[in-house]
Amino acid sequence: MKILGHLHTINHHKFLVMKYCFKVGLYKQGLLHDLSKYSPTEFFVGCKYYQGTRSPNNAEREATGYSKAWLHHKGRNKHHYEYWIDYSVDKEEGITGQKMPAKYVIEMFLDRVAASKTYKGAEYSDKDPLEYYEDGAGKLGNMIHPDTAAKLRFFLTMLAQKGEKETFQYIKKFVKKYC
Repeated sequence: MKILGHLHTINHHKFLVMKYCFKVGLYKQGLLHDLSKYSPTEFFVGCKYYQGTRSPNNAEREATGYSKAWLHHKGRNKHHYEYWIDYSVDKEEGITGQKMPAKYVIEMFLDRVAASKTYKGAEYSDKDPLEYYEDGAGKLGNMIHPDTAAKLRFFLTMLAQKGEKETFQYIKKFVKKYC
């Protein structure tokens, strides 16, 4: 049952992100989003730690001290700010978040909306993705580039205040202009 539950969850999530990417004009990203979740490294761990209410990567991390599936995933998906962590050209800064291209910031935003809807179900509200961000990545300091953080926070705040329809329409105009 965990195999079918996990497969349903990732298919549902991927479908939502694809639908949202299509709405804003990011067709290729919509089709290619999260394909690594179907790789053995990620899929079998997802089945083993599947709960249906949160990412199985969190359960794997709690059980083993780290998530092999997450390390694999973030290294192959440019819509995660963790993909963009590298040594700074300024040796004084050490390892920092690098600026993400706008199309990946948008995909990251859409990914957060879809993940919130997938795990919250009927309890979802447009404020949930912003709250999730503020509880996690919003506290990371230099691990997420300030420009990336500002764009993501802007989209998440707009969603919380103005709703999905208006936010997606704004992003579609943004995509045409900057991506």
